[in-house]
Amino acid sequence: MANGQWYPPEWPDRIRALAAGTLTPVTPKRAATVMLLKDTGSGPAVHMLRRRASMAFAGGAYAYPGGGVDPRDDDHHVRWAGPTRAWWAGRLGVDETAAQAIVCAAVRETYEEAGVLLAGPAADSVVGDTTGADWEADRAALVARDLSFAEFLDRRGLVLRSDLLGAWTRWITPEFEARRYDTWFFVAALPEGQRTRNASTEADRTVWITPGEAAAGYDKGELLMMPPTIATLRQLTAYETAARALDAAPGRDLTPVLATARLVDGELVLSWPGHDEFTKHIPTGGATA
Repeated sequence: MANGQWYPPEWPDRIRALAAGTLTPVTPKRAATVMLLKDTGSGPAVHMLRRRASMAFAGGAYAYPGGGVDPRDDDHHVRWAGPTRAWWAGRLGVDETAAQAIVCAAVRETYEEAGVLLAGPAADSVVGDTTGADWEADRAALVARDLSFAEFLDRRGLVLRSDLLGAWTRWITPEFEARRYDTWFFVAALPEGQRTRNASTEADRTVWITPGEAAAGYDKGELLMMPPTIATLRQLTAYETAARALDAAPGRDLTPVLATARLVDGELVLSWPGHDEFTKHIPTGGATA
């Protein structure tokens, strides 16, 4: 493998089945992931985690904190700061209840997997250190889904800081994948006074790394990543600070990126619109190029 693109061995057979009409696409689940940034002397660094090799999906790949939307967060009242739910609905291309749940998922997953909480006791504040035993008990309850994020915020009297997030891009898992997600990618800056930690049971390593260094590691085949991860890293290299990346977020196109597979001259061609570097040519015999 010339680079670090994660490419499941079962994809060619599933692509052929989809082309033949014998595979019914799975409905994608809503999800959110957050590119958490902090400024360094070499520009902004992004917080990444490496998924455990034992994971069924993208084992060993580097990714950002993220996960599925909890439908319990759709309509539960949440104390909210920043752009309105109606604004977020327009930005994300969904209705207001779905927008609240997606933003809640972004903030919840950052807390669950990195220990960083984009919420505070007031609309202009964030909590401080969240490493205490009582915080950890609540985090564990969120991970176990014994507690919804809306309930967690309500219990602690916290305001969700949607103004600390910027919607960056949206990717939908290809139709031939067994596990599919409709994922909104967000950017956020590490709040002052908080620190990250490997709080995820799905990760065996976490790093702060500049997007350029991470992309170089991918290009050398040293860091394994899925297409959305390396694509967003390359996009982040254009920004000198975390604030500039956040300032750029409202102007970014959120048209979903969805891979397509088609038969061309006896081979299957897998491509992601707007991202030519990920194009794969799959001969009918099964090899990939």
